[in-house]
Amino acid sequence: MPVAPEPLQKTTSIQLFKSLLLARRCEEYIVKHYPENHMRTPMHMSMGQEFVPVGVCAALDGKADVFNSYRSHATFIAQTHDTDRFFAELYGRTSGTGEGKGGSMHLAAPDKGHLLSSGVVATQIPVAVGAAFANRQLKTGRTAVAFFGDGAVDAGVFWESINSAALFRLPVIFVCEDNGYAVDTPREARQVAKSLAEAVRPFGCDAYEDESGDVESVYRLARAAAEKAHRDRRPAFLNIKCARYLEHVGIGTDWNWGYRDQAQVERDWIARDAVKVQRARLAAHQVTEREIVAIEEEIDRTVSDSVKRAAAAPIPAPDRLYAGVFHEKA
Repeated sequence: MPVAPEPLQKTTSIQLFKSLLLARRCEEYIVKHYPENHMRTPMHMSMGQEFVPVGVCAALDGKADVFNSYRSHATFIAQTHDTDRFFAELYGRTSGTGEGKGGSMHLAAPDKGHLLSSGVVATQIPVAVGAAFANRQLKTGRTAVAFFGDGAVDAGVFWESINSAALFRLPVIFVCEDNGYAVDTPREARQVAKSLAEAVRPFGCDAYEDESGDVESVYRLARAAAEKAHRDRRPAFLNIKCARYLEHVGIGTDWNWGYRDQAQVERDWIARDAVKVQRARLAAHQVTEREIVAIEEEIDRTVSDSVKRAAAAPIPAPDRLYAGVFHEKA
C-alpha cells in the first residue's frame, strides 16, 4: 500500500490556492465580459487545466524560463502573477505585454521569466531547448520549461527537441498538458503510442505521468523532476492528464460537437476541480473560512483593479504598428 506524502507547508498550500484562484478568476472575468467586444483577440481558455502550470511554476520557485503555447493564460498568471499587463494586453492597450498588439496568444514577460507564448503549435519547444543550452553554458541554475498540449507531440520538432536535449544533456522540462485532444481529434486517432511517457523514454529522457488533477501532486512531481534533471543533466518529460472545461477556442462550451462526453468530463474532472479541492484542503492547515473568504475577496479586487487600469491605458498609436518587429537601437 503506497505511503501518503507528507503534507506541504501551510504557506505553500495557501500560495498554490491563491495562484489557482487568480488564474480561474481572470478567465471567469473573460467569459463574462468577452461578448462586450472590447477584448478583440481569440481566446484559448485554460479553465480546468490551471493546476498544471500553477504546480510546475510554483515548484521552480521563480527560477524558470517559461516557453508557452497559445493556451497561455494560466501559465502566464502562474509564472508572473501580473494581472495588470495581462488584461492590458487583452484589451489592446500600450501597457500590455506586447503594447496591446500581441493579444492572448502572444503573452510575454521576460523580466519575470515568462519568455514567450507562441500561436503556432509546438514552436515554443525548440526555443526552450536553446534556452536550456544557454543556461547550462552560463551556469545560471535556471530551468527552461516548455508547456504544450498533447497535440504538439504530433509535430516532428517535438521529437527532434527531445532528442537534442538528451544528446546535449540539458536540464529542460517538457510539460505536456494532456487533455486528450488536438482540437477535437482524440489521441488514439493521431498517435500509435499507448503512453507518451513510454514513447519518449527511449530518447534518453526521464518521463513522469500524473493523473491526479491535484496541484499539490504536480508541485511535488515538478520539484523532483527538476532536481533530477539538474543533478543527472537529463531532460524531463511530464505528461499530466487534465481536461479543459470550455471549447478549444472561445469562451463557450462545445458539448454539442459530440466529440467528447459531457457527463464523463463532469464526473471525472469537474467533480474534483483543482480549485475546489485546494480550497477544501486549507482546512487541514487550520485556515478558517473567514480567512479563505478574505483571500478570495483580495483576488477579486486584484482582477477588478487591473481591469480598471487597463481601461484607462492608451490604445497604441498607428506609428507603433511595426515597433518591436525588428531589432531597434536604443
